[in-house]
This record gives sequence, C-alpha cells and structure tokens, in this order.
Amino acid sequence: MNSNHSFLGSSVALITPMFDDGEVDYASLENLIDFHIDAGTSSIVSVGTTGESATVGVHEHLHVIEHTIEYAAKRIPVIAGTGANSTSEAIELTQEAKNLGADACLLVTPYYNKPTQEGLYQHFKLIAETVDIDQLLYNVPGRTAVDMSVDTTVRLAEIENIIGIKDATGDLSVIKQLVERCPENFLLLTGDDATALDFILCGGHGGISVTANIVPKELQKVYLSAISGQSDLAKELNKKLKNLHDHLFLEANPIPVKWALHKMGKCHKGIRLPLLVLSEEYQSVILTDLEKLGLV
Repeated sequence: MNSNHSFLGSSVALITPMFDDGEVDYASLENLIDFHIDAGTSSIVSVGTTGESATVGVHEHLHVIEHTIEYAAKRIPVIAGTGANSTSEAIELTQEAKNLGADACLLVTPYYNKPTQEGLYQHFKLIAETVDIDQLLYNVPGRTAVDMSVDTTVRLAEIENIIGIKDATGDLSVIKQLVERCPENFLLLTGDDATALDFILCGGHGGISVTANIVPKELQKVYLSAISGQSDLAKELNKKLKNLHDHLFLEANPIPVKWALHKMGKCHKGIRLPLLVLSEEYQSVILTDLEKLGLV
C-alpha cells in the first residue's frame, strides 16, 4: 500500500503533561510514551495542537520534542509539530527537529494572518526545499482561519519530501477528492476523530488522533480493521468509542483529554492559560465515558 507505512493507522496527538503549576512533567511524558508503545500506536506527534504548541516557548517546545525522541529511542516514530505562521520560524523549528532526530514534521497552515492559496503553496514549498526531512501538511480551518484547497494540496504533493496531509476539516467530500487526485503514495490522515472511520473507509490511510490518548489499543484496532477492509468490524468497535470522540471536544482540545488522562492516573491536571481545567459541568460526562470503558 503506502510507502510511509510507519504512519498508517492510529497515531496519537500526544498531550504535553504538566504539573498543576504548568511546568512540564517529564516523568509522566515518559510513562505516556511507554503506554503508546505497548498499545501499538503507529507514531507519536510531539507538541502539536494537543501538546499545547500554542503556549510552550520555543526552547521548551524543542526540549519536549528532544525528550520524546530520546526516550522513545526509535521504538516508535516521532513526528514533531513544527508549524508556525511565520515561514522563517517554521523553517527554524523544522530544522531543529531534524537535528534532534525526528522522523517527520507536521506543519499546520499559517494561522491568523490568512495567506492566499499561492502564499500557502510558497510557504510549504520553501520549508520542504530548505529542510530535508519528511513533512506532513496540516489543514485545520476551524482553528487557523485559513482553509487549504485541494488544488493547493495536490500541487504540494508533487514535492518529494511532502509525504502527506493531516486533514481536520471533517469534510468527506474533501477526502474523496484527495484520494482521487493525490499520488497513491501520498499519506492521507485525518485529524477529526468523529469522522475518522468514514475518512478511512473513503480511502484514507489513518489518523492523528486525540481519542488515541485515552484508548490507543482500541482505536488502532478500529483503524487497522477499516484499512484492511473489515468495515463491519471497524464500525462495531468504533461504536464503543463514539461518545469519547464527541465529548473530548466539549471544550477546546486539549482541555477534556488532559482531564480524562488525569482521572485515569496518567498525569497531573496541569494545563496552561489561557486554557483552564475542564469545567465542572462536563467532568461527569467524561467520567461516565471512562467508567463505561473500564478506564477508571
């Protein structure tokens, strides 16, 4: 199937665990890495949106990536989140991640400054040409206020070290076009847990998931069943996870997922401002989901 087989199936958009004062908790980070290796997660995305890339400083951002790569010690591929809305900063982060030994980089569309489609193309093209490492595009218009068109993605897919896209539009008509128009070895990953199974059944290759933080083994089974054509089994298994897919977005990610992992005893409840710990009104909802799955 796809030459980038190490990223097929379920990859985790890993949280950055923190103490209650917001300092990074590296011991918990190591435990989470082991948790995903044991569960058979395909790869770890370090310091993406779920890893609070928006609130960690540049030095700290790179230190979390470095620690993840060193501790994982090639037992699982590590994709570094290195996107920025400044092209020069994205190049710098991507180069540093390459120097640290990342297996690939995930680059979000430049947020806030609303580039044109040609601006997006030139941004990603320059990063790819400047830093010789495999790169995944990341389109998440719900967060960035910019939506990369299928045409732009198809143009970028021709660049050798741009190996795929994480599409978080949740729009299955987009994935159908990407399946039709992108090269066969171009990785199509979803970033939308609620529609992930349908995405894969439409021809996608897997996903970078928030839900995978909580149920990595179970989600991998869903994705691999879908990829291998066992759609009925995949749908049956996914039904049990549906509430999690929905409820982990009751407040902005990673608020609910961090609270859930805290309840599971996997980390403290620390999160950085402007994000807060999950509101009390939603805590019972998440707790019920965890209880039903036997996780608490």
